[in-house]
Amino acid sequence: MKRKLSAIIVGAGHRSMLYASYALSHPDELCIVGVADPSPARRENAIRRFNLTTDQCFESAEDLATRPKFADFVINGTMDQHHVPTSLPLLAAGYDLLLEKPFATNVTELKQLVGTARRLGRKVSICHVLRYAPFYSAIRSEVIKGTIGQIINVQAVEHVSYHHMAVGFVRGKWNRQDICHSGMLMSKSCHDLDLITWMKSGVPPVSVSSFGGNYYFRPEMAPVGAGTKCLVDCPIESECDYSARKHYIDHPERWSFYVWDSLEHIENLTLEDKIASLKGDNRYGRCVWKCDNDVVDHQSVAIAFADGCTATLNMIGGSARPIRSIHLVGTKGEIQGRFEDSEFIIRQIDPRPGHEFSERRVKLAPEGDMSGAVGGHGGCDLRLVADFLSVLRGETPSLSSTTIEDSIAGHLLGFGADLSRTQSIVVPINVGDA
Repeated sequence: MKRKLSAIIVGAGHRSMLYASYALSHPDELCIVGVADPSPARRENAIRRFNLTTDQCFESAEDLATRPKFADFVINGTMDQHHVPTSLPLLAAGYDLLLEKPFATNVTELKQLVGTARRLGRKVSICHVLRYAPFYSAIRSEVIKGTIGQIINVQAVEHVSYHHMAVGFVRGKWNRQDICHSGMLMSKSCHDLDLITWMKSGVPPVSVSSFGGNYYFRPEMAPVGAGTKCLVDCPIESECDYSARKHYIDHPERWSFYVWDSLEHIENLTLEDKIASLKGDNRYGRCVWKCDNDVVDHQSVAIAFADGCTATLNMIGGSARPIRSIHLVGTKGEIQGRFEDSEFIIRQIDPRPGHEFSERRVKLAPEGDMSGAVGGHGGCDLRLVADFLSVLRGETPSLSSTTIEDSIAGHLLGFGADLSRTQSIVVPINVGDA
């Protein structure tokens, strides 16, 4: 039997509670033995879900860290700007960490956390969950086998849907860099930067440049007559694609863990409760063109690697359909596919008479990676937890397993891209200096 491990939740929001739910589906492998969160409602929720006592609850990571260690690791799902300040005392207290991405919000924080983990010998795994998607792990396997030769170029694309853009980066918790300390590139497409560096694993990036901005979600782009709150003073609400009613009442479950977080104290929410909240001070009731957002809604990134390979990432917010795609071009062929389809095509050079290339289609899941899976990101979240447990038990890590060391390059690219975008410069990247 596998050795059962224990964990404490720090930041009992959507992400960490999802990771912690592994204990409910695999109680023989993991148990949750504590929670730290400043919100009484979230502590109470953890008590109910994981049968905790009040003695196992703490108001902060700092308070938890003052107590003798009583778990194998911590699931840290705090907001971006709290990752390093909460992780440092936990590392010092002896805990290994499963840490949400981005694990830092600037280079100084990155070096501080990486240096502390190294010095103390702690295991820190960053939640780059898309490495655990059958789509991306199968592509990585083909790269390792040499199927397409040496990679010359990587093209990654993320289209963030209009409703995801609005809830996260216009109305929501990641809409201002001075508050969350992360721009949209790092908050949303940190995964994609990680995937690019994973495909080039062993070859460091050496420079990055970037362009982008907030094109659409600003006051001057508002439709004529638009109000400031959808359900209060907007005469065109019924015609608007970004109506809070259409996004959050007509689709009540789509982003409920964000939109109704201020109502967590109400046990059985009614429709009237939700409408009243959107009419009141709920940030998700605001007009998307009249919010206080300052992050980009689109950004393009160009990367150079030490071996001469180049890569691009195009992140666009406000698309009709959410899409992640990747295209690798190598010296012997190429791999191209879309994550949502869980399918990619391998093309290889075929110089025979009457031929130009050969093509093989790899289909991994009949309904796509995002259909019918248990857990978030098409089931990747829980596969990540299972793999981290294997690492802590001393078993051989999977192909997808990621340590904090593996995450350095992608984070430096994100920080460098935002610096390039704001200062119109090419930014050198030195992974070895981290």
